[in-house]
Amino acid sequence: MHDNHDSLAGRHGSAGAETGAAQRRWAWRLLAAVATSLLLSCATTHNYLDPAGPRYVGGYGENASPEARESPDDTFRVVTFNIKFAREIDRALALLQTSDALRDPDILLLQEMDAVGVERIARELRMNFAYFPSTVHPMSHRDFGTAVLSPWPLDEARKILLPHAAFGTRARRAATSAVVHRGSLRIRAVAVHLSAPGAVTDDERREQVRIIIDDAAATADVVVVGGDFNGRAAGRWFRDRGFLWITDSLPGTSRGLGRWWSFDHVFVRGLTAAGGGPAAGVVDPAGASDHRAVWVRLAPQNVR
Repeated sequence: MHDNHDSLAGRHGSAGAETGAAQRRWAWRLLAAVATSLLLSCATTHNYLDPAGPRYVGGYGENASPEARESPDDTFRVVTFNIKFAREIDRALALLQTSDALRDPDILLLQEMDAVGVERIARELRMNFAYFPSTVHPMSHRDFGTAVLSPWPLDEARKILLPHAAFGTRARRAATSAVVHRGSLRIRAVAVHLSAPGAVTDDERREQVRIIIDDAAATADVVVVGGDFNGRAAGRWFRDRGFLWITDSLPGTSRGLGRWWSFDHVFVRGLTAAGGGPAAGVVDPAGASDHRAVWVRLAPQNVR
């Protein structure tokens, strides 16, 4: 099946995207301020601040112990997808099942999910999963969080609480971290959704990223961090800490104010872009979300 996706081969130049960046940031902040004022008039946010939960872990994928399996091919695929408020699960599943670029990933990172949506996707795609909601979103009135899914054995699931409540709504964010055992390779996978533009200060956003990076630094495993970063600033901070920014040159991924914004990214440590074809790309959401799905092809650093 033919996919409606772009790859690094068709990347956009950075000069045009940087033009008017300051004005765009102010526009986003103004929009966020207006939106949060409206939300405050009709909703109160409930945050899940216990690092132990709520916790949803289960699966429909491979359950054999890692020691019992031989290593598969060295290259593997990661997909990250923000499915807006987990509303269009049927459309998201159709896209994940029919797109050549998205079908059968080794790791699937999801954002804006609730437990029902995560379990449904895991069941339909025969994957194991770890999901931690961070808050009850004041717009959807449903649990809202990130998830790591994989057809491979998955364990050591943890919630990484992020500091700084959003301006207005007071919503907090958390990342989901789990180890994926792809044969003999241990991959620490982290699903991230940072606060919206204007919801926290630049320094607060940087502190959120620092906590994620510090958590990754505590493990000897190779690391994949992906999701919705609500901007490009995190890319510099990950690079400064030795991560490779696989999605740096991709087209915009989040629709807003009449254009696509570069919000969704994948950063890796101990891994590199796989050779033999495009290393990353995007797939239009086909009505499943206001975000494009992002895919990357990876390999251990000594294999290309």
